[in-house]
Amino acid sequence: MTTSMPQKVPARHDLVELLTEAAHEVADIRTAEYPTPPTCSYLHPVLGPLAAGPQATARLSDRLEAFVGTSPATPAELLALASLASALGWLTESLSDLTGAVDALCTQAGLPDGSVLSSAEDPLTAQHPRVDEEMVLGSPELASIRRAAETSGLTPGHYVEVLSSAQLAAARITEECAEISEGLLEDARQVAEATANGVRVVDGPDSLPRLVRTLLARLEAGQ
Repeated sequence: MTTSMPQKVPARHDLVELLTEAAHEVADIRTAEYPTPPTCSYLHPVLGPLAAGPQATARLSDRLEAFVGTSPATPAELLALASLASALGWLTESLSDLTGAVDALCTQAGLPDGSVLSSAEDPLTAQHPRVDEEMVLGSPELASIRRAAETSGLTPGHYVEVLSSAQLAAARITEECAEISEGLLEDARQVAEATANGVRVVDGPDSLPRLVRTLLARLEAGQ
C-alpha cells in the first residue's frame, strides 16, 4: 500500500506569486470577449465574463486544491489560504448571480417578439415628443440601435431595455472582479511584507486578509 507524499511547502515568494497570479486571472474576466451573434447583440456586454468566469474559477479551484495539499501551517501560508479560498467563494457566487441575470435577460428578450410599431408607439420617439421623427431617425446612434433591434427581432425600445439590463449585469460582475482582484493583490503585499517569523500580528480585524474582511463587511451590510 502506498501513501501519497505531502507536496512541497511553498516559499514566501511562491505565496506572493500564487495570490498575484490568481488576482490577474480574476481581473482578466472583466475584459474577456466572446463572439456574439448579431441576432443576440444585446447580450454582448455579458457573454465575455460569462464564458471566461468558469475557466477562471476552475483555475482558482486547482490552485487552492494544490495549495491545501502542501498542508499550510505558518501565518503567511494560512493568510494566503484564507485569501484564495475567499476569492474562489466570492467569484463563484458572483458568477452564479451573473448566470441568473443572463437567464433573466433571455426571458426578457423573448417578450414581445419585436413586431414593428408605428412611430407613435415607438418608445424611442415617445420619449422625445417634441423631436421630429426624421431627426430621431437621422441620429447615427439611434439608427444603429434600430438596425440592431431589427436584426434581433425586437423593437428599438425593447432592445434598449434589454441592452441596458445586460450592461448593468456586466457592470456588477466587473466591479466584483475588481474588488476580488484588488483584495488578492493586497493580501499578496501583506505576505510579501511579513517578517521572517511570519505575518506581523495586528490586533483586531485588520489582522485578517483583505478579502476576508471585505466579505465580513458585506455580510454585516446584508449584501
